[in-house]
Amino acid sequence: MDRIWPIGLSRRAAANGILAAMSSNTLTQPATSAFDEAKRNAFLERAMNDLAAGYSGVLVTVGHRLGLYRTMAGAGPISSQELAHRSGCNERYIREWLNSQVAGHYVLFHPTSETYELPAEHVPILADEESPLCLAPAWEVPASMWFDQERTIAAFRSGEGIPWSAHNERLYCGVAAFYRNSYKAQLVPLWLPAIKGAVEKLRAGALVADVGCGHGHSTILMAQAFPQSRFHGLDNHTGSIEAARKNAGTAGVADRVTFSIANAKDYPACPYDLLCFFDCLHDMGDPVGAAAHALSALAPDGTVMVIEPFAHDALEKNRGPVARRYYGASTTLCCPHSRSEEVGLALGAQAGPARLSHVFLRAGFTHFRVAQENPFNLILEARP
Repeated sequence: MDRIWPIGLSRRAAANGILAAMSSNTLTQPATSAFDEAKRNAFLERAMNDLAAGYSGVLVTVGHRLGLYRTMAGAGPISSQELAHRSGCNERYIREWLNSQVAGHYVLFHPTSETYELPAEHVPILADEESPLCLAPAWEVPASMWFDQERTIAAFRSGEGIPWSAHNERLYCGVAAFYRNSYKAQLVPLWLPAIKGAVEKLRAGALVADVGCGHGHSTILMAQAFPQSRFHGLDNHTGSIEAARKNAGTAGVADRVTFSIANAKDYPACPYDLLCFFDCLHDMGDPVGAAAHALSALAPDGTVMVIEPFAHDALEKNRGPVARRYYGASTTLCCPHSRSEEVGLALGAQAGPARLSHVFLRAGFTHFRVAQENPFNLILEARP
């Protein structure tokens, strides 16, 4: 419930009063003359912004699932009544949702006409589901984290794992939608050319394994780009494999793509010219074992391509919103899944190049390098 502010008292003044009251509490006020109120206030503002973002995220998913952002995209200034009419929703709810979007600087408000506008610059992030910048579906992932919080708390206490299949279903669609667009923008034009000899083999006709393929978006993108090659998508999550098969049919590549339920250490060695791990190696209980099996499944001149979340080797360098998101996912999703499997190494989503290199060298590879990197990804190459 919103606080009713006294007449003549600004929100900032009221906030300062609350801070003063909090400071008088001996449990929150360190008994030292070095206590810096400015630092405390700065951190309080940061924490309040995070809390506001959590509230806002719920409404972003509401806007996404009701198509409100898509309806506003390119429409120019629009009234709450018109948006309600076009979206088939109740005007009063729409108006309150719009006001929340104005407060968060997601939507513009024009006081004279009492209309709202989604800026063109915000469309790729909120409304265009094919954009690599679209973040609206990504809120499904923290939604699943909240649903699974009791499992996470129990895992913290017991040390046991949480398998991927045990999470709320919103996790799977959120991860698939978020990564699909990133792969679509980068996999074929940027990442594959960074892997030595990969594009040439794929054009000529290669056999490719996509280990931990999820809903199959990465497999399908490669199949669409390289029709002479054949692709095997592998994942141990039954629901994801079912979705991948449907996606392949829709994309028209079912003639050269197969999807199978398998874990990272028991799929057949064909052998493969290219074997890929897309954002999944750190989730595995035994990444060294997975890498060793990949080595046994490769052709003599084959290559392993690994995409991992970007991270520095030093913890103190892994700061900012990207690292925070990755550590959050790692704590609640990646490490718990790893601990649910054999070995349970829990490499983590911020492993960094040095630890990832160690995994492949221990598995018997002789060549490992960072082929490319960006603020979100490490593109890695391993060869026998």
